[in-house]
Amino acid sequence: MHFNTKKFIRNIPLHVMILPALIVVIIFSYIPMAGLVIAFQDFSPIAGFKHITWNGLDNFRYLFDLPGFSTVVWNTVFISVMKIFAGLTVPVITALLLNEVRVNGFKRSIQTIIYMPHFFSWVILGGIVVDVLSPSSGIVNMLLKSLGMQPIQFLADNNWFPYILVITDQWKEFGFGTIIYLAALTSIDTSLYEASIIDGAGRWKQTWHITLPGIRPIMILMLTLSLGNVLNGGFDQVFNLYNPLVYSSGDILDTMIYRIGLQDAQYSVSTALGLIKSVVSFVFIGLGYYLAYRFAKYRIF
Repeated sequence: MHFNTKKFIRNIPLHVMILPALIVVIIFSYIPMAGLVIAFQDFSPIAGFKHITWNGLDNFRYLFDLPGFSTVVWNTVFISVMKIFAGLTVPVITALLLNEVRVNGFKRSIQTIIYMPHFFSWVILGGIVVDVLSPSSGIVNMLLKSLGMQPIQFLADNNWFPYILVITDQWKEFGFGTIIYLAALTSIDTSLYEASIIDGAGRWKQTWHITLPGIRPIMILMLTLSLGNVLNGGFDQVFNLYNPLVYSSGDILDTMIYRIGLQDAQYSVSTALGLIKSVVSFVFIGLGYYLAYRFAKYRIF
């Protein structure tokens, strides 16, 4: 692979544009990575760096021997994969439905309503979810009671909690993701629909044979780029919604890092866990970009 001088010169403005962001990333993301060495130490903030005890891979062995560690890994992957799948299907279906709306004012109103939750933090939305799903005064359980059913403790039931995380995550994010697919729909050649009408194709066949193939590259791109989130279950959301009753189904790597590092003050162990998570995520991000280029011809420049 030879160096293309003309292409490099042509892309200089792009490199200059990302330079400020690159500097910020270096200062706040790469320089602090020097602290990862404490994953291989018995670090104590009281003793400081002057009295460092190196323990090799003991912190990693301690992690793997922790009871429930495999459950936490499974919870993280299970919740993340469900969120990735829902994050692909729900926005696509919503975009297809909105694309059929011909009243622009109504269409824009719906768009505004569905993507507004994206701009609220999980501190606010978590409080709303807790109130809505409250077993005593929540609107969902009040409806269940009116139907003669017993109230359900959604946020204290291990059978319900992972799915509540996925549903509420989509409530917050699907509207914003819909924008991407609505933009992709505008790039489809309208003459294809005109030709299909002449051939007698209905709306369903037009959607199946024209619309979905037209946005398939964007769907593949979004799916492959989301692979880097396989171990990101969503700390903000889980932290604001979970409790010790649902640790067995809702505890993820990020919340485990928080408890071990900040609550138990085992800084070396939490750093080791964070390092494992970062390495695996890095591999999946690299794989995602490769697949994005392989199947969707996606490149940064």
